[in-house]
This record gives sequence, C-alpha cells and structure tokens, in this order.
Amino acid sequence: MLNRNEVINDLSGRGLDVCQKLSDVTDEWLSALFNEAVADEKKSGDIVLIAVGGYGRRELAPQSDLDVVLVHDSVKNIGDIASRLWYPIWDAGLKLGHAVRTPKETVKLCSTDLDTATSLVTARVIAGNHELGNKVIEEAAKSWQSKGRQWLIELHGRVRERHVQAGEVAFLLEPNIKEGLGGLRDIHTLHWAVKAGLDLLPGDEADLQHCNGVLLNVRVALHRHLGKPVDVLRLEDQRTVAELAGYATDDALMAAIASVGRRVAWIADEVWARLDPPAHSSPHPQSVAPGVHVINGEVHLDDNVNISQDPTLLLRVATAAARLEARIDRTSLDRLADNCPSWPDPWPAGASDDLVALLLEGPKAIPVLESLDQRNLLIRVLPEWEPVRSKPQRNAFHRYTVDRHLWQTIANAAELSEGVPRPDLLVLGALFHDLGKGYPGDHTEVGVELFSTIGPRMGLSDSDQAVISSLIDNHLLLADTATRRDLSDDATITMVAEKVKSALVLDLLHPLTEADSKATGPSAWSDWKAELIKVLVGRVRHVLGGGDMQEVMWRLFPDATVLELMGAGGISIRPEVDRITVVSPDTPGTFSKVAGVLSLSGLDVLGAEAHSDEQGMAASQFRVVPPPTGINWTPVVENLEKALSGRLALDSRLADRAATYRPRRATSAQAPSQPTVRFDDGASSNATFLEVRAPDAVGILYSITKAIADLGLDIRHARVLTLGNEVVDSFYVSAPGGGRITDVTYQQEISRAVLYAVTSR
Repeated sequence: MLNRNEVINDLSGRGLDVCQKLSDVTDEWLSALFNEAVADEKKSGDIVLIAVGGYGRRELAPQSDLDVVLVHDSVKNIGDIASRLWYPIWDAGLKLGHAVRTPKETVKLCSTDLDTATSLVTARVIAGNHELGNKVIEEAAKSWQSKGRQWLIELHGRVRERHVQAGEVAFLLEPNIKEGLGGLRDIHTLHWAVKAGLDLLPGDEADLQHCNGVLLNVRVALHRHLGKPVDVLRLEDQRTVAELAGYATDDALMAAIASVGRRVAWIADEVWARLDPPAHSSPHPQSVAPGVHVINGEVHLDDNVNISQDPTLLLRVATAAARLEARIDRTSLDRLADNCPSWPDPWPAGASDDLVALLLEGPKAIPVLESLDQRNLLIRVLPEWEPVRSKPQRNAFHRYTVDRHLWQTIANAAELSEGVPRPDLLVLGALFHDLGKGYPGDHTEVGVELFSTIGPRMGLSDSDQAVISSLIDNHLLLADTATRRDLSDDATITMVAEKVKSALVLDLLHPLTEADSKATGPSAWSDWKAELIKVLVGRVRHVLGGGDMQEVMWRLFPDATVLELMGAGGISIRPEVDRITVVSPDTPGTFSKVAGVLSLSGLDVLGAEAHSDEQGMAASQFRVVPPPTGINWTPVVENLEKALSGRLALDSRLADRAATYRPRRATSAQAPSQPTVRFDDGASSNATFLEVRAPDAVGILYSITKAIADLGLDIRHARVLTLGNEVVDSFYVSAPGGGRITDVTYQQEISRAVLYAVTSR
C-alpha cells in the first residue's frame, strides 16, 4: 500500500490525480487508525468518521488540512476514542480540522452555521457505520436545500468580502489561487450554490471542471515546492512551480492561470447576476436596436435575426449591453459565436463608429468586452487581438494582463474624454497603444506597424491614422520625459514638441498618459507625476503654438524663497510634507550627503533639483515618498546638519544599515539586469544627461552621486525611479566650470567610477 509521502514525492503525478490518490491512501490510513481506536468498544457500530471539505471532495493537496467529523450516537466515552484517533494524526505532523458531534448536533449546526453546512455538501464516509454516516450526510443535504435562498444570499456576501481581500486570480502578479476572484474557492462556491438551487448554464460544469484541474495542478506543485500550505503564488516560486506543473516557462504558467481565472470569474459573475438581477429589469421585451431586446435585465437577439449577414450586429449588441449595464443573454452570445463572420477588409461602412461607441461607454464596456472575448468574438473584429489575450505582464508596475490593461486604459480614457477635441481618436489610441506587446520586438514599434494595416482596414482617414499612429508611438513619451528629464531645459521641451508635432496629438496624449498610468497600477500614477506632466504639456503647447522659448523662464527651482535663503548665506534646512530643501555653501559632495541621510532615514527619493550661484552657495530640493504615518523630520534634519558639517560617519552608518536591512521582496519576474551607465549629450544645451540602471540597494543614490561628485561634476537635476528591485536614476551633470561632457575618455572614466560605486555595495 502506498503511503502519503510516496504519493507526494512521485512527481510523475500531477493535479487532481495526485489529490485523489492522496485522498485514497489517507482514507486507508485513517480507516486503520479508526479501527484501532474503536477495537475494544462495544458501541463501535454507533460511530462513523466522515471526510468533509476538500478532503470530502477527494481534492487533498500535499499540504492540505485533514478535515473530518467523528459522528456518534450517544457514545459516552467518545472523547477517549477521539483522542486515540487524533493523536496519531498529530504525531505524523499533519494539521487536523476535526469535530466530534452527534447526528442531531451535526444537522442542527448545518442549519445555522454556513461553514459547517458547506463542508458537508461534499462529505463522504471514511470508516465506521456507513448507514449512520450517509444518513447524516443526507439530512445535511436536505437542510442545505431547504434553506437554499438564505444560504445563497449569505454565500454571495462571503464571496464579495473574500474578493476584496484576495483580489483577482487572473490579473495579480502574485495571485491567491484558492481565495482570489476566479480561484478554487469560487469553483467550490458555485458547486454549493448549485446544490442550493442555483443553476449553471450548459457547458459551465465542464468548463469549471477544466479550470479546477488547472488550478489544482498549480496548487499541488506549489505545496510540493514549499512543503507548506501556501496558496499565494509568489514571484520567486513561479519558475519552480511551472516546472513541477509541467509548463515550459513561468510565463506560460501565469498565462494559463490568467485564462482559467478569467473563465471562472465570468461564469461566477453570471451565476450571481441571476440570483440578484438588476432592479430595473422587466420580463417584457424592450427594443434597444433593430433585432435586439432587453428581457429581465439581459440583452437578447431576436430569433429571426440573420447574424451571418450582419457582422456589425456584434457591436450593436455589445454597446446596448454596456449602455444598459446588462449582460448579453448566454444563448444570444452563443449564437453570435456560432454565426458571426470575421470582419472583412475593409470594414463595413460605419463599423469603426460602432466600435468607438462601445469604447466610449467606459468602465461599463469592460464586462461586455470580457463576454465577447470568452466566446472568441473580439478576434472576429480584430485578429491581431489573439496574442494579447491573457498575456501576463510580470513586473512591478503592471497589475493586469495585457488585454485587461488595454480595456482598463480605454475605460479610463473614456472618462477623461470630456472636452477632448477628438474623443474617438483618444479611445482608439487607448485600444491600440499596447497591442504590440503580444508580439516579439519593441512593443511600441510593433504596435505602430500593426496599426499601419489595421487603420486602413477600419476605413479611417489618412490624417486620423497619422494621429493614432503618433499616439501609439509616443504613448510613453510624456511620462518618461516628465519623470526623468529636466523640464526647465529648453532641449527637453524642444524634443517633445518635435516628436508630437501637433497640438491635437499633445491634447490627446495627455489624457492617454493618465489613462495608461492609472490602468497600469497604483504605483504608476501620483499627484507628483500628474503635476510634472501638466507642466511639461503646458510648456510644449506654448512651443507648438509658436511661443518663443527665449521669452519664458522654465525653471521651477529655485523659487524666490530659496533664492533669498541662498543670498543670506549659511546652512538652511526646510522640511515640508513630502520634500526637503537644503541651502548651504557650495562644497563638493553636498548633494550626495543629502541623498545619504535620506537613505539612512529610510526615505525613498522620487527626484531632486540642484542649483548653485556665483556667490558660492548651493541649494537642493529632494522630493520623497512619505509613509502613511508621515515623516518625523527632526532626526533627519539633525543628521543633515551633522553630515553637512562633517560630523557624521555617513559611509559607515549606511554600511551598518545595509547589513541589517531586509531587502524588498521581488516585485518583478525578471531579475535586475547588470548595472549600466548611459550618456546623452543632446538632451540638454548646457549639461550631459546621465542615466544609471542598477539593482536597488540601501544608499544606492548616495553611492552614485558621491562617485559623480568625486570626479568634480556638478549635479543640476536628478530623477529617481524604482522599478521593482531595480533603480533607473537620471542626472543632468556639468563638467567642472560648467558645460557638457563630450570627451569620450572622460565619459568612460565617469562610467567606470559609477559602476564601481554601485557594484561595490
């Protein structure tokens, strides 16, 4: 007879097969323990051991709890029997979920406690009096069905609470494959709901079984890898789990999880919608378009509609569903899937307008687009969509798969479209801006190339195609420039103006940038970023409108107050909510000392500005990320005063902090690349742009800026960007005495010094 460890360690088995084998060998083991525990009992025929929960379903993963109930009919010494049964299980190192009850107690608890009731929905007898056990299970099932509506309402409430806590399986970088939206618990809950009287539609049961198999396979692999009951699939575990689960790569694993997570979530949403239909729903058909009616809150196609002769009917149905916040009736959706033809080249007249109408519905369009994609209908409209379906984006910024990111960007753009000169081009730009991510190569270049064939197919004018192509080509321009370049430098403004070329593109690119950033993740958009982009857009618009840059002072820093402090001489430190300004005599290394003290204080720097005057004074302003509790600036200011006066052993203190610092967990599937230094002499008229990429570490900004200062360079402007466990720091530096650094040999020495500084840490 196999034992549990043999099943767990036999890597030839996967998923449900392992769970069932593990359940079976556990049954045999517990049966033997049960027989030993009751061997000398006169009333052993009045006792039964029942498996409940996942064990009852025969879905026992390697590190799952053993959930059992010992049911007895008034056996007085049942406590002694239970102890003889439980202790060997505990001694084996297994976690046991157990209860001891009479049949009456069990059935009564099933009528009041949801957890007990659901655990018995899939219960089965392991050992003992099978007749007694099956009777208890039957009575529990009757109790569950009799309170069906009440339990369904409570189940639905639990589902919503759980999703808020665990997030979505399909879109999280590190999904909870059991508790998340679209995870195993949703599949279990749907089965419980069916037992309570809620029906699944044809085909859903088979789909759920498939999804259950995929997720169980991942769960088994995760338990095998970690040797403990973990259901959150962390980045650092994904490669090994992929191998154990039989996937070629960790990306393939995450794509499979995203696909089934979306499927389960879609089925679940539809099931719960039938439990709680919209308040405005009516059984009487209401016409919303030719051949399209709304009945009981669902959009239906008339039986006599000839779908094969009208490819654009698909979008009219979708737009009606989005506008009314209604679901497309499953039968109608299946008819569309069976009969809707692929769109011709070129599209039918007015088809692009129909697409725009759907996209402009904003967030209401997302569940409708999801429904269309569940039946492969989007690729009938746009064949280029296929490669981005469920494609993961496994880095620190992105929380969505590529397809969902595009939908969310469209929804955000639609909400920002009021007052935009061409809302239609805005949402189309949002649709296509990342389409290239499904293909090899630079996604922006690929996206422009893809649209060069899509635009004519849609029947767009040459001028509209040019605008959308520019939006795709430049969709990262404003964010990258604002957060990494000096907005007070004429060369920065000129560069952006030359790329966007027109005020129309700029006016569309601004909301697209915000929509794209917000759809990326919470760390990709902030008030600081919004402020920088607004300043950049205003200055570029001035230039595109024919304004003379020589007539405008772009500088944001120093302001009048800082100039006054510089004129007074001495050291002045002025902290604010999210920034600190330091004025001091202009001595080498001042900038790096401020950066070092901020790092010593655990503050993450977003960006910095620096300025020096002919009177030998310097000023710098560092913007930081304040923690939720705010910043206690007092010790920071004290350390700054010591550092600037040479009374703080900054290198030693940073080394001590680094030695005890717990590194951040990886937030990207990709390991940090090797450190690099890049120069751009054309980014400024009077300074050299220097970009440093390196793995993040305590005091990394201090190390870089100290190396720059040691070579006698002046830092005029800095931007700090942390991408997962990698930093991308940008600096505008001037040679001693001012001017750009054009000598290649000198640049090589700077690069050498900076690379040594970051690698030696």
